[in-house]
Amino acid sequence: MKVAVFGKRRQSSEDIPHILALLKALEDENAFICIDRHFFEAMSRATGNPLPADDVFENDDFSADFCLSIGGDGTFLRTARRVATKEIPILGFNTGHLGFLAEHSISEGPEMVRRLAAGEYTVESRSLLEGKGIGEGMKAGVSGWGFALNEIAILRQDTASMITVNTRLDGMPVASYQGDGLIVSTPTGSTAYNLSVGGPIVQPTAPCWVLSPIAPHSLTMRPLVVADSHIIDIEVESRTDTYRVTLDGRSLILPIDVKLRLRRAPFVTKIIHTPDHNFIDTLRTKLLWGISKRD
Repeated sequence: MKVAVFGKRRQSSEDIPHILALLKALEDENAFICIDRHFFEAMSRATGNPLPADDVFENDDFSADFCLSIGGDGTFLRTARRVATKEIPILGFNTGHLGFLAEHSISEGPEMVRRLAAGEYTVESRSLLEGKGIGEGMKAGVSGWGFALNEIAILRQDTASMITVNTRLDGMPVASYQGDGLIVSTPTGSTAYNLSVGGPIVQPTAPCWVLSPIAPHSLTMRPLVVADSHIIDIEVESRTDTYRVTLDGRSLILPIDVKLRLRRAPFVTKIIHTPDHNFIDTLRTKLLWGISKRD
């Protein structure tokens, strides 16, 4: 069993013993342990001793049967970006705040390692959005492609005025969203930025995208759920020469002449769950969804 370990660099003093216990459990299972260099160096400084590792890697120079993400949901998203086309299943341990993607407590580390070794787990595939900028402005050093597990958001940049986000599905005009911007969310991201602007919660494996306007200048402009088989073309109008695009929080400033094309990525992010995992239970536990004061 070969395991790649990622984590946020700053861990609390309460969590460090649990992280060390997790790594010890991997050793006890005779796992080949690969650790991201930034996490390895930060944790080695924090503990005063090098972490147990058979290999320390950088960038995407790694292979593994499983990946462990130790941090919050932001750490999980960064881990998913590093894994990308490798499609290695990821198990998330929460040492952050909400922990919707990183759903397991770090104190569960040794038990979850035992379950991995015993094959007591399931793997769920999550779709990703792939975004491409089209236009002469892309020659200004902006990378062409990007991927997002949660959402791609189109936002105004350096202006208090509205922007207009013109959208098409497979070339067919859909809407011109006037306001602060537009979120195109995956089902996974439906409980993230999308939820905060009034978008719907979507079952994570549903084959769809959600288009949710941000502070729209119209009471009739509501979120729209569309099949993920569509190609979404976006053109922005603004009083400034630029606009902002974020992919899972990573930000780009694009010239106004650059159009966006969004579609389903040709690979998925694989998430490890326990066999008794239930999305509705996660909603109740993490978001208190459907909880009544009478319960």
